[in-house]
Amino acid sequence: MLGGPALGRLLGRLLGGRSARRDGPALIACAPVAVSLVLAAVVAFVVWQDPGERTGTLTVIDTGSVPIRVGLQVDGLSAVVALMVCCVALAVQVYSVAYMDGDRRYSSYAAFISLFTAAMLLVVFAGDLLVLYAGWEVMGICSYFLIGHHWEERANSRAAVKAFLVTRLGDVGFLIGIIVLGLGARTFEIHGVLTRVWTMPDATLTAAALLLLAGVAGKSAQFPLHTWLPDAMAGPTPISALIHAATMVAAGMYVVARLYGAFAAAPGALAVLGVIAVISMVGAALAALAQDDLKRVLAYSTISQLAVMGAALAVGAKSAAIFHLLTHGAFKALLFLAAGCVIATTGSALLAHHGGLRRGMPVTFWSMTVGFAALAGVPPFSGWFSKDSVIEAAQHAALHGGETTKAGWFAYAPLNSGPVAGEVTMTHSFGLYQDQPHWRTLPSGVAWLVYLGLLLTVALTAAYAMRAWLMAFFGEPRGTYEIREPSRIMSWTVAALAVPAAILGFFGLGAGELRPHIGPALLGIALLIVGGGAVFLLWNRDPASDPSGALGPARRVLARGFYVDELYAMAVVRPVRALARGVVRFDRRGVDAAVVGAGRGARRLGGLLRIPQNGNPQTYLTGLLAGVVVITALVVIFR
Repeated sequence: MLGGPALGRLLGRLLGGRSARRDGPALIACAPVAVSLVLAAVVAFVVWQDPGERTGTLTVIDTGSVPIRVGLQVDGLSAVVALMVCCVALAVQVYSVAYMDGDRRYSSYAAFISLFTAAMLLVVFAGDLLVLYAGWEVMGICSYFLIGHHWEERANSRAAVKAFLVTRLGDVGFLIGIIVLGLGARTFEIHGVLTRVWTMPDATLTAAALLLLAGVAGKSAQFPLHTWLPDAMAGPTPISALIHAATMVAAGMYVVARLYGAFAAAPGALAVLGVIAVISMVGAALAALAQDDLKRVLAYSTISQLAVMGAALAVGAKSAAIFHLLTHGAFKALLFLAAGCVIATTGSALLAHHGGLRRGMPVTFWSMTVGFAALAGVPPFSGWFSKDSVIEAAQHAALHGGETTKAGWFAYAPLNSGPVAGEVTMTHSFGLYQDQPHWRTLPSGVAWLVYLGLLLTVALTAAYAMRAWLMAFFGEPRGTYEIREPSRIMSWTVAALAVPAAILGFFGLGAGELRPHIGPALLGIALLIVGGGAVFLLWNRDPASDPSGALGPARRVLARGFYVDELYAMAVVRPVRALARGVVRFDRRGVDAAVVGAGRGARRLGGLLRIPQNGNPQTYLTGLLAGVVVITALVVIFR
């Protein structure tokens, strides 16, 4: 995988950046990801056959205090997530061969995708927190280059800078959290950290968990660091599928699941995660309901669905959260790539320019129908299974005073004193011990907030999914374009992704906590009918109009994302710019003036001193004689 970026970039330069279909970079881009997919499948199969944790250390870096172990860790969680990452990455690379055909910078584009995928796999398989952080940051710089691929357009370059700065803001807290957690546990090794969390002081553990959440909020685009994601839609559509489905945004929730023992021991951090999740999933779903741009609808949908994962983690449903992460990776990659087909055909991402596409684009239509059905939670598509398990866990927590479900937990519980005084040995289990003295429940109010927020999100998701589906594929065409599939490579890649988006949910039937439950299932279907049915009735009255017009004056507020960007501009950007202007003025009038004034003063003084040193021998002789006369006179007078 790591050789792909270098080979693709080198071969692209040698071939002069010719068409992606005809030159070597297309093969060099796809082959390493395909090999990685095969290897990830082998790893997943081995772990499935023989469950357990496998670790390997390449080297140990002695820092003088806490050592850094450069190594990998493979278990069920990392194996299944890595398989999903490689599947989506391969689909994106294959799709890009046609989508980016003729792009003169295709080789660098493909190289950054390969590097991005390798960085995500490093995050997934890392056995040490600092190794994980290295992959975390490489993803950040790759996203900057990929979002700003067409940097000549100002919107792209601004979006890339915004994404980089906002995510870096969260990463500052993330790095400090890693350091606090590692120093508190006396190791940065993930397994070692999780076996010692129950022996760490509560204040240290809570502070570390909250700092880690700052990085999670930035990477997974959760409130209040979510504003970069909708603007990132300025980048190429396949990049949206890669970043917003399987890799960068999913990394935040994956880290919470990976370090879940630490968060379970810090209930305050879980409560904060729950509140952030509710704000993000409801707010983003409302914003998606009023977007004019199809890609921005999907971007806000991503924020909302990631928050659903966060809600699941907050109420203890780790298995449900990872299950939804996997199904979301499938159907959201499908939706973004299908949106790319629509945009390639219509020449516009605006829903107002679409319409009537279902007959001329049957593959895209049926594939995107599967994607929207999975997103909305229509049974029996994949999203229905994963959302049902999340709702069941939230319902359990709300109805039992904040007691989180045992299903899906992966906590570390102290069993007995270890051989070293003051040390406790740990073991891990998929269940929690009832007599766990350190176990705490989620606040009841937060549990109810999460549950009600999930129910509202289900209805809103059905509403905006129905609106986008109807406006894109039904009614009369609202453009002069020819309605046809853009490319076989693009359309059949989308069709291939429709398969896991449709059937992936059935793989959860083997786990009791992931099976549908009659109560939450019926409630979810009822909310689905309410949300989607309301939009359908509004659209059916006038298929040429936008159903979101029924929102009235609130539509503008929702379309602008509740004016969060404007608030940040007023509270942060403008004061910083004013301060910068003040610093510039002080630098020019104060620092620069002092430096320039000192230089001018020295020059003037030098000019005065140059007068007797003008290089004229007569002047020097006259001065010498004058001096002799003066000295002689003084001697005679004062003798």
